[in-house]
Amino acid sequence: MKEYFSKYVTLRKHNMQVAWKKMKRSKMCYAFLAPYAILFTLFFVAPVVVSIFFSFTYYNILEPPKFLGLQNYISLILEDDIFLQGVKNTFMIAVITGPLGYIMSFLFAWLINELPRWVRSVAVVVFYAPSIAGNCYVIFSVLFRGDAYGHANALLMNMGIIDKPLLWFIDPKYMLPLCMVVILWMSLGTGFLSFVAGLQGVDGSQFEAGYMDGIKNRWQELWYITLPNMRPMLMFGAVMSITQAFSVCDVTMTLCGYPSTDYAARTIVTHLFDYGYSRFEMGYACAIATILFLMMILCNKAIQSLLRRVGT
Repeated sequence: MKEYFSKYVTLRKHNMQVAWKKMKRSKMCYAFLAPYAILFTLFFVAPVVVSIFFSFTYYNILEPPKFLGLQNYISLILEDDIFLQGVKNTFMIAVITGPLGYIMSFLFAWLINELPRWVRSVAVVVFYAPSIAGNCYVIFSVLFRGDAYGHANALLMNMGIIDKPLLWFIDPKYMLPLCMVVILWMSLGTGFLSFVAGLQGVDGSQFEAGYMDGIKNRWQELWYITLPNMRPMLMFGAVMSITQAFSVCDVTMTLCGYPSTDYAARTIVTHLFDYGYSRFEMGYACAIATILFLMMILCNKAIQSLLRRVGT
């Protein structure tokens, strides 16, 4: 056992020396990377670490944090029914809008890629516009107004389907489905652009070789050539799709109010916003953020493991 341990220590020291020599040879590369690494650590890594620390405390900004252990997490999971409602709504949004938005982004990008160049440029702008227009979902608040002047209510009343206006964004039956429609409408974002760029980067000679090897239709071409070449873009699109699906907050708060009726449109991020910015219970809010962070990581890992099998 001692001999094995001494060999391990010797090998470890040798590997450290080799790594240090490589770092010294590449010191200019590390010098150029240092500004980004410092900024990334300060503004991304450090806040996550600090948030995890505060999640084990009671912290209200005005007083020093008081260590509580796992009390915040116990309260969240066992006592906070509104948080559990938010988890349920968030998972419904993620399960429905995440995969649908991801598939829609790829299909639209694939179809647009077949268009002439100038038409493709216009189509990309048209499809991408809803995701960059800040409050474009306010259009739906006009379409689904809760009075007879709302376009949806007026149309249904003129057709004789309903006899009085529906309160679309007040009635819990309609709130979450309508929010999902809006989220899907806004889902063609950064992932969509990465798909467009990835499709244009596939080498055309691979398609010719594929047809010589027995590929007979566009679906086989998609599965055996296009998707394997786009694995990095597919990974990136999956991460962006999951992030957007789990971070839904503005749409539900703007359309359904804050808080929504019977918390029917409550999400995890809305709950986080409530405790962090309205009540200033930062320790509890950090616990919510930590749980959301872990959920997103697990979902990302699961989807990435599935995407690694594409084209294999």
